[in-house]
Amino acid sequence: MKLKLLYALATISLSFNIAAAQTCYDGADTTKPTDRFTINADGTVSDSETGLMWQRCSYGQTYNTETQLCEGSTPSLTWQEALRGAKNDTTADYDDWQMPNIKELASILEHSCTEPSINENVFLGTKLQNYWSNTSGVSTMSSAWVYQFDSGLNSLHAKTSNVYLRLVRYEE
Repeated sequence: MKLKLLYALATISLSFNIAAAQTCYDGADTTKPTDRFTINADGTVSDSETGLMWQRCSYGQTYNTETQLCEGSTPSLTWQEALRGAKNDTTADYDDWQMPNIKELASILEHSCTEPSINENVFLGTKLQNYWSNTSGVSTMSSAWVYQFDSGLNSLHAKTSNVYLRLVRYEE
C-alpha cells in the first residue's frame, strides 16, 4: 500500500514539473526587451545596455546553431567548481568568461515573468533553480548570493551548495 502511494505521489509531482510554462503578468512592461540584446551566431548574447556578453545557454550546454537550441546537460556546481569552470570555459573561443556578480546577474532578470524570470527568446536552457554569483555574503564568507530564476528572488547559499551557472564577460 505504501509503495503504491509513493508511486502515485511521484507521478503527480513529475506531471507538475513537465507542465510548467513561463508566466508573464498582463499589463506589466517588459523589463528586459528582446531588442536590448544582440543574439550572436556563436551562442552568445550581447547586452547593449550593460556592455556585457552572456552565454546564451546555461553553463555546460552547447548552442546548436542549426537547431538554435541548447544541447547537453547542465551540471549543478559548488561555488569553487563554478569559479574553476569559468576560468576554464572557452565558449565561442573566448577565454575570459567569469561568474557574474550579483548586480550583473540581476541585470538579466525579467521582472514581468516567472518560471523562468528571464527573457526566454534571448536566454535558452535556463533551469528553474538558483544560479551562482561571485558575490560573497557580508556576514560570512562561506556563503554567496544566488538568483532563483523561477521567481526572480535572490538569497544567500552555502558555497558548498550545488547551484547552476551562466557565465558573463566584458565586451571589448
